[in-house]
Amino acid sequence: MRLRSGAFASSCLLVESLGVALFLRGFFPVAVRSLPRREALGDPPAEPAPPGPGMISNWTKIPPPLFKKVVILLIDALRDDFVFGSKGKQFMPYTTQVVEKGTSYSFIAEAKPPTVTMPRIKALMTGSIPGFIDVIVNLNSPALLDDNLIWQAKTAGKRIIFYGDDTWVKLFPKHFVEYDGTTSFFVSDFTEVDDNVTRHLDRVLKREDWDLLILHYLGLDHIGHVTGPNSPLVGPKLREMDNILKKIHISLLSKEEASLPNLLVVCGDHGMSETGSHGGSSEGEVHTPLLFISSAFEKRSGPVTQPELVQQTDLASTLAVGLGLPISRNSVGNLILPVVGGKTMREQLRFVHLNGFQLSKLLQENTPAYEKDPGYEHFKIAEKSHGNWIKLYLEGNNSEILLNLGKKVLKQYLEALKTLSSSLSKQVAQYDMYSMLVGTVIIMEVLLLLLLSVPKALSSRAEFEVPLSPPLFSLLFYLMCLMLCAVHVIVCTSAQSLCYFCSMSWLTAVGVMMLISALMCGILSAIAKIFENSRLPVKNPVVSSSSWSEIDVLILAGTIGHVLSLGASSFIEEEHQTWYFLINTLCLVLCQELCRYHFLLKECDPQHSTTVKQNFDSIGEASECKNIDIPAAGNSKLGKATSSAEFIKGTDKWISLASPWIILICCRLLRSLNQTGVQWAHRPDFGHWLTNSEHKPELSFLAAVSLLMIFFLVQRRCSLVSKIAMALGLLGVYSYRAAIGNVIFPWQRDSKDISKGITEARFVYVFVLGIIFTGTKDLLKSQVISADSSVKSTGLWEVYNGLVLLAALLFRPHNLPVLVFCLLIQTMMTKYIWRPLKFDAAQITIMHYWFGQAFFYFQGNSNGIATVDISAGFVGLESYLEIPAIFLTAFATYAGPLLWAIHLLCYLSSEVSRNSAAVGHGCFCYALMRSIPVAVYIVLVTGLRYHLFIWSVFSPKLLYEGVQVFITATICLFFTAMDQNHSHRVQD
Repeated sequence: MRLRSGAFASSCLLVESLGVALFLRGFFPVAVRSLPRREALGDPPAEPAPPGPGMISNWTKIPPPLFKKVVILLIDALRDDFVFGSKGKQFMPYTTQVVEKGTSYSFIAEAKPPTVTMPRIKALMTGSIPGFIDVIVNLNSPALLDDNLIWQAKTAGKRIIFYGDDTWVKLFPKHFVEYDGTTSFFVSDFTEVDDNVTRHLDRVLKREDWDLLILHYLGLDHIGHVTGPNSPLVGPKLREMDNILKKIHISLLSKEEASLPNLLVVCGDHGMSETGSHGGSSEGEVHTPLLFISSAFEKRSGPVTQPELVQQTDLASTLAVGLGLPISRNSVGNLILPVVGGKTMREQLRFVHLNGFQLSKLLQENTPAYEKDPGYEHFKIAEKSHGNWIKLYLEGNNSEILLNLGKKVLKQYLEALKTLSSSLSKQVAQYDMYSMLVGTVIIMEVLLLLLLSVPKALSSRAEFEVPLSPPLFSLLFYLMCLMLCAVHVIVCTSAQSLCYFCSMSWLTAVGVMMLISALMCGILSAIAKIFENSRLPVKNPVVSSSSWSEIDVLILAGTIGHVLSLGASSFIEEEHQTWYFLINTLCLVLCQELCRYHFLLKECDPQHSTTVKQNFDSIGEASECKNIDIPAAGNSKLGKATSSAEFIKGTDKWISLASPWIILICCRLLRSLNQTGVQWAHRPDFGHWLTNSEHKPELSFLAAVSLLMIFFLVQRRCSLVSKIAMALGLLGVYSYRAAIGNVIFPWQRDSKDISKGITEARFVYVFVLGIIFTGTKDLLKSQVISADSSVKSTGLWEVYNGLVLLAALLFRPHNLPVLVFCLLIQTMMTKYIWRPLKFDAAQITIMHYWFGQAFFYFQGNSNGIATVDISAGFVGLESYLEIPAIFLTAFATYAGPLLWAIHLLCYLSSEVSRNSAAVGHGCFCYALMRSIPVAVYIVLVTGLRYHLFIWSVFSPKLLYEGVQVFITATICLFFTAMDQNHSHRVQD
């Protein structure tokens, strides 16, 4: 079967996407689990039996509840310094007073990444550490089927009321006697989302028909996403939360009875980074306050001390004891002892024994050699000492010895709990190695097939024969299918743990095995053909004068260097530095090439120059008639001078020489705009300075100038109608940002009139869709009605301009210069570097890819989830709509690589001096450049799956790589669709 290189590359990427999806499903595994929820209700363990005959403990039931009513006040994205720092003292005076002098216990709860809401709610209520893949299902939370505190409370007859984030309603359906959920993803809403919770408070606090009240406030998180932690909106929101806490606390105190006190728990699900986002593992994201407030505790006295650090998973165990419920079977948390410190020694020992028994049981069910675990050994020693203490207690011994022995046993239990919890946390998940292996095999086969196809795919025809018939009807293919199916049967019938690939239907599994076998046979066939061709004598040998240029060496070295750097966590955290270095080096090499070409031409004598000019004219005419691609690599000096002769006119020569240096200056300015990565992300940058509320006039001026520059840079490729649409659209962008309070108009003195900007954003969307529709109409006309390349080129530029307008709308105002510099660099490189130097399509594609990756980081992105700007997904939306929100968020995140990829297609399609194979070459090279790092990184991350930073560094990067593979596959399909007319031009 004959295929063009673009179609072949797109097919390979689609197959690779299947492999990546399978690998991700196996790599982000099912967390450590105990018995299913329906089996979790067993008899609680009795107290340890005292040694000696006839000694039996009479305490065999769960201890009674310690509190009558419990209120959980969860403030989304509440950082620890918002309560314990200067902001807490300034904006939360009542909370500060309770913390410093009230009847309370204060802690800093440490959350594990990913620090997004749904996994953190799971951790708070189950005590387990959710899998990292929960960051994906966070958008659409399924019902929680594991044993958890809410289910235990409902089973015990507790009446639970909930108001707030509807994630709780999805996780715990039919568990609440009353609830009112609000969507957590509409981040432009700062007030209504909290007012919807507070409006129920006065009524519900007066009632007695509930035992557990959960309030989840979202406003602070939304403020962080849109304006950051240093926004002037944070203070008023913290003051609002302080007043709510005060109201709840006073109400609980007024309704207390002599029998049982009430408890108020104040906590956050996660914190927020310095940019206001969350999802990563920075200190601001993982440290949240945890307050227990009750009249049962002793009043605080003495100097204020730094709160103790506990784990977020400890809350589930502590609340279970406080409510008189069994501890969740999957919990890895420890009891927070000060909360029960006012109870008798026997009760305290009973509480920690129940916690230790639950942890040891979970360890037994997940570790074959559990008896050798240090935590299990410590627990058995503590349990034995506990039995001796019970013996003394039952004998009526009330001496100092009994108290001291009790303290010793308590200390032994706490050490055992800490060690058990640590052991279980390290076994947070079990990898699905079989699914990972199948996915890796598919990815590596695709990469090998792409590498073997390079000579044919980048030939002048960009077309080659795919040997399908021999492999698919060969004995080797069927033998491989049978062998792989046999392996599949053996693995799936003997697997101890659940395997995703084994859970697929047999028809699907056989189809995957046939795909793997076909790819392997295709690879072997391609290798055999290469060897066969190498043995054939060449009929017309031509001595090639081609040699590797500096650009080729840099491309090869840069690609290899970047791929090797993915094996180190520090290089992944600071990957932006790698790309900054590569594009800076590329600019220097381009400067050298430009100097060589220009000064070589200058040395030529006039007669020679005239000859060169005439030669270039004839080549240019031929190229226009025959669509011949003129590569720069391997040309002689005369050829290079020829390709430059027509271009050098007047000042163009000096602009051309200066362009690499101008690009370097632009890149340096962009680096100062957004600090990214991990090590230096906390340092102030120009973006932080601009987003400060004191500098709103400066930000407004910069945004206005940037929008004018965008119009100036794109209007030259627009039709008159599109120019008007672009101008009105950019005006709408500024109006939208002014409506939501980011910028101000010159006649606007303040920004008190803040709205959601729904009307303004939709006004811009109309022009975005109009420009894209105009371009699509031209593309369809060129593909269906006439094969006019100029019409197709015009249509592509229109689509590109529509995407630029969409990016301008979604980018935050301080990031608009990134879009300006992107357009400026593309314009300069097109006119003053690529055209005079006549690089081939492969070289230009790799340059586009490099700049696209660099601009991904220039936007302020990193390899951490916290830098994803989810507020872009809700521009112009009144409510949460999943598909539009995901599309807009993905586009805003990957705008840099996307705009450079579409620019590549526009450039290759509009250059008349190139043959029709250039688009196919570009598509193939783009697919290859994406496949190499993905394949290598998947192998590396498999080997490093037990690395200390696997969840905080390597896993987020793996998600970014996986998403970019899917996006690249979509881009290559668009390339292939635009390359359809090539099949009509190239005939055998």
